[in-house]
Amino acid sequence: MNEIEYHAAAKTDEIPEEDVKGVVLDDEEIAIYNIEGEYYATHGICTHENIALADGFVEGQLIECPLHSACFEIKTGKAVNPPAEIDLKTYPVKVEGDTIYVGIEK
Repeated sequence: MNEIEYHAAAKTDEIPEEDVKGVVLDDEEIAIYNIEGEYYATHGICTHENIALADGFVEGQLIECPLHSACFEIKTGKAVNPPAEIDLKTYPVKVEGDTIYVGIEK
């Protein structure tokens, strides 16, 4: 089993509820979401086209790609409608104080 290393990724006040922020951690593009005050992280690039999901739209518990409207479940990364067919990688998240940390496998 790979070890997880947590990286400070954002402050809680940087991501309003039902919004997304893109960050780069350990050379990985990651999207961090605030859903009802809980924070989640997925790979930050759509699996259908090479476009940042942080430029997309959060609707409930889904992120919609801004290019072709593919949608993914934020909590699981599951692709829920075409043209995307490949799920997004998800990352563990923890919040300490006002800092959001995202876990990356070493």
